[in-house]
Formats: sequence, C-alpha cells, structure tokens
Amino acid sequence: MSADERLERLRAACRELPGLPGVYRMVDAREQVVYVGKARNLKKRVGSYFNRQAGHTAKVAAMVAQVERFEVTVTANENEALILESNLIKDIRPRYNVVLRDDKSYPYIYAELDQEFPRLRFHRGARSGRGRYFGPFPNAGAVRSTLNLLQKLFLIRQCEDSFFNNRSRPCLQYQIERCTAPCVGLIDAAAYRDDVQHAVMFLEGRDDEVVKHLVTQMEAASVALEFERAARIRDQIAAIKRVQSEQNVTASEGDFDVVAAAVRSGVACVQVFFVRHGRMLGNKAFYPAHAGDSSSAEVLEAFLPQFYLAEHRDREIPRDIIVAERIGEADWLAEALAQRVGRRVGIRDSVRGERAKWVRMAGDNAVLAVDQRLSSDAGQLERMQALAAALGREQAIERIECFDISHLRGESTVASCVVFDAGGPRKADYRKFNIREAAAGDDYAAMHEALLRRYSRLKREEAGMPDILLIDGGKGQVAQAVDVLAELQVDDITVVGIAKGTTRKPGLETLLLHDGAVEHRLAPDSPALHLLQFVRDEAHRFAIEAHRRSRTRSRSRSPLEQISGIGAKRRQRLIQHFGGLQGIARAGVDDLQRVPGISRELAQRIYDVLHD
Repeated sequence: MSADERLERLRAACRELPGLPGVYRMVDAREQVVYVGKARNLKKRVGSYFNRQAGHTAKVAAMVAQVERFEVTVTANENEALILESNLIKDIRPRYNVVLRDDKSYPYIYAELDQEFPRLRFHRGARSGRGRYFGPFPNAGAVRSTLNLLQKLFLIRQCEDSFFNNRSRPCLQYQIERCTAPCVGLIDAAAYRDDVQHAVMFLEGRDDEVVKHLVTQMEAASVALEFERAARIRDQIAAIKRVQSEQNVTASEGDFDVVAAAVRSGVACVQVFFVRHGRMLGNKAFYPAHAGDSSSAEVLEAFLPQFYLAEHRDREIPRDIIVAERIGEADWLAEALAQRVGRRVGIRDSVRGERAKWVRMAGDNAVLAVDQRLSSDAGQLERMQALAAALGREQAIERIECFDISHLRGESTVASCVVFDAGGPRKADYRKFNIREAAAGDDYAAMHEALLRRYSRLKREEAGMPDILLIDGGKGQVAQAVDVLAELQVDDITVVGIAKGTTRKPGLETLLLHDGAVEHRLAPDSPALHLLQFVRDEAHRFAIEAHRRSRTRSRSRSPLEQISGIGAKRRQRLIQHFGGLQGIARAGVDDLQRVPGISRELAQRIYDVLHD
C-alpha cells in the first residue's frame, strides 16, 4: 500500500470518530504503540495529524509516517482523558511521547503525634497515619539531615518504639545531648510535648514564633531562679537563630512547587523545587526520554500530568505550581488536579518578586544540568567510538550488556546483567538471575544458565539485542557465551571477555575475543578500556548486591521450610512440641513421629535434613 493510500485510509477512519473527549493511541506496522495523546474532541484532534501534512514538526512528521492505524478510548470527561493519558504513557512508554522515567515515591518526615511521647521519623509510602507529614523531600539525604537538625535543636526522640519501651537507663543519645530521655522519665510528658510542638512549628516555617515561645520560657525560668534551665533555653534560641542565618534559601510563605525545563540537542531536563511552609526542602532534576526537537514548553506540558497525575505515584500536590513559561491547556490540568485533591490548585506562569527569583533559579539549574548531561554524553559517545575502533567494528556501538557471577563458596549464586548505551547506564534494563540448575560453585554452568535465560527471552519476544556482550571472566566464561549464542542462532553479537591480569591491577586487563582464542590488550589510558572497566565494575557491584540480598533471605529461612510436606501448621506443631528448632534437631525419628500429622516417612525426612 502506498503512502497516499495509507493516509486516505486513516482520514476515512478519522471521519468515523465521535466529537467527544478521550485518548488516542497511534499504532505502527509492528503493532507497537508509538504515541499516546488526549483530546477534548477526538475527531478534530486525531484528524489534524492526517488531514494536513504541512506545518508538522520533524518529530510529528516522523511519527505520522509510521502510523498504520489508531485506537481510541472515549472518556466521560476531559479530566478522565488527561489521567488516562498519563497512566498509558507511564505503562507503554511510547517512542514519540516525552516520557518521565521516575517511579520513586518521595520521602517525608512523620511526626507520630498520637503517642504520649511522640517521635519524628523517616517515612516513605502511603500517608495513612494519624500524625503529621512534612514534605515531600527530594531525597532521603535531605530528610535525614533535617531530622538530625531537629534532634539537635529540640531533643526529640527518633528511636523505635520497641527500643523506647524497654529502656532501663538513658541511651547514648541522652549522653551526647540529642534527647531528653523520656524513656526513663527524665522529662515529663507536658514538657516533652512543648518540645514536639516547637519542632512541628519549625517544620511549618514558624521559626520566629518558636523563638518568642522560648524567650517567654527563658524569662519565666529566670524569675523562678531555674538558671540552668534558662541557660539551656538560651543556648537553644541561639542555635535556632544560627540556623535561620544559615538558611538563606527561604520564601515568604506558602506551599508550592517551581518547575522549569531546558532542552538542547535532544536532551531535556526538568527541575522541580519543593517549597513547603515557606522553606525550601530541596530540588530534583528529571531527564524525560524522547524529547527530540520538543520545546521546553512542550516538555513541561508532557511532564506535569505524568508527574502529578499518574496512578501509583505517592505525590503531594501543592496549592500552587509555578511554571517557568506558559503551557498549553494549563486550565485543563489545574481542573484535573483540583478534582484529585478536592481543593483549588493553581498553575501560574507569571509571578513577581521573590517567586520570580525561584523561577529564575530553577531555570538556571535546568540549563546547567542539560550542559552537564551533554558533556557527559559526549564523553560516553567518545568512549563508545573508541571501543568500536579497538574491536574493528564498522558499525557504531549502541548497546552493551555485561554479565557477572557472584556467590560465597557456592551459596546463593546470582548472575547480574547490566546495560549501557550512548547515554550511559540504563538501570531500568538491569536484570538479575537466581541460578537454579547449575551446581554450586560451577561458574561456567551458572554463566551458561543466565545467558540462555536472557537471550532466549529476548529472541522469543523479538526484543533488541546488544551489539557487545561483555563477560567478566576468562576463556571458559567466554566459551559459554559463544556456545549459547550459537545454540540460539544469534550471530550479530560481538562477545568480549575482560580478564584481569596476574596482578589484578586496573589497566592490565586482557580482552578475549572469538571463544577466547584471540587475546587483545589496550593501553592503560585508552578510553575504550576505561569504558569496559566501568561496565565490568558496575556488573560486579550489581551482582554482589543481588547475592547479598539473596543470601540474607535464604539464611533467614527455617530449615523446616525446605522440607516437602512441612507446611505452616505442621511446622507450628513441631516447634510447640519440642520448644524450638534445637529441640527438633535433638529429637530422634520415633520422637518426631509422635507429633500429630507427622508420619514415619516424614519424620525420617525431617531427621535426614536436620542431620545432613
């Protein structure tokens, strides 16, 4: 079918669409969704792609050239269309959508105010407790530094309840003047509550009120001749004022986010500054994928619904979202946000005074982040090109996958797979494989199993294969990789082994090619070698982390869980009968058989496992 016939067919399909709100999905010849969009009027919006070809950007023109058909979902209203679009983009990650690659929830400080002696603690996840939540903070480090500051200023406990309830004497936090030891009654509940209230006011940005309260308490202590208490309050006031003088990044009032974007050479960065109760909690940079030739306003327009509306995001929506430039359909987004939180949400692009300074700061940070990313990407591209030249490849290297094996004397063997492209590590594509079939300690068999599972699946799903398969190991491991690829009839992957030298010093590695028969050594200052070292070390790190998690899980399991025929009830009966695992291990087969539900055969099996 010619391009004109295809367009005419699509135009005819557009004429059948209803003039209702909804979501549309553009599908290519491989049945892949390449673009997801929303519309107030599906007939007009979808038809605009095919009824006129002039005026499209290069990105839209390339997308339209691939569309074979489209699908639509009619929604009850425009807000539902906006939310559905955000969720579909998150799930499908279409090629021509600007996609936010961030699925992490944000941390908060949680004040457990329903307790007699409340504590402040780190919190991430659903905010369903009966206390107060303060945040969101951009990262865990910002939460912990704030908790540390609050502990120094107001001496509020942060220990677990199980620790708090079983103290007979003050802990080290009391000794270093970070807690008033409410666990052993060195402070009464009313005085402790005052400290908690001051900490909450501080988190709300009411620093000056806290100082006034403390001044009143200090004067009352002086009148009552409690000079030591007055001196402690005086030092506390001085510490708060010192923090105030160091906290230069403050706003006048309010809860708001400031969002700015920058785009250059196909790289986009969105900076989000979090301001709560007039206090700057920090900022976070996001690098949406598939920005292409989009403008910064278009990136913001795609970013905001995905950031605030997509399902499964524990995202607080502030009263105001300040954007660096005007975006299309801001009123539509504001209405959808208001419907979600049950109150007004403003999206502002024109602010003055102090808030305008925040906008400029966010914009400057976005531009700086793009420049740094481009510089980093340029270095990564240079290393990729150097590696291609070192391996004698005429085609550019677009994707590298590296495998490593980790275990401790054969226990909990894990294989790691890390993925790199021209932009650096692609952590979303990292995979780990718990080795199930290979014998303990057999690294060759473990490598064979991991590679077979990985590339069997990629071939079955017709997914993209790597250009370079890097193996951390010597000739044996490389031979396993070559055998697996030959078995799967995959012949367009270059296998490279990287073996440490006899002294195991960086720079002395040997590259093994073609089943380990060809050895190649690069100069210690070679960018290609630096890239291979970086990829190998990342695979090694990821493998060790996965192995440690697996080993911890396996060691925390009871040996009884590994015995077939022993479920939760029989395990409970055995433990109750013998008083614990040691008693079970000391029991003979006849003793085990006396437990209800334990047959002679099962008792023998238990005995054999515990005495192996």
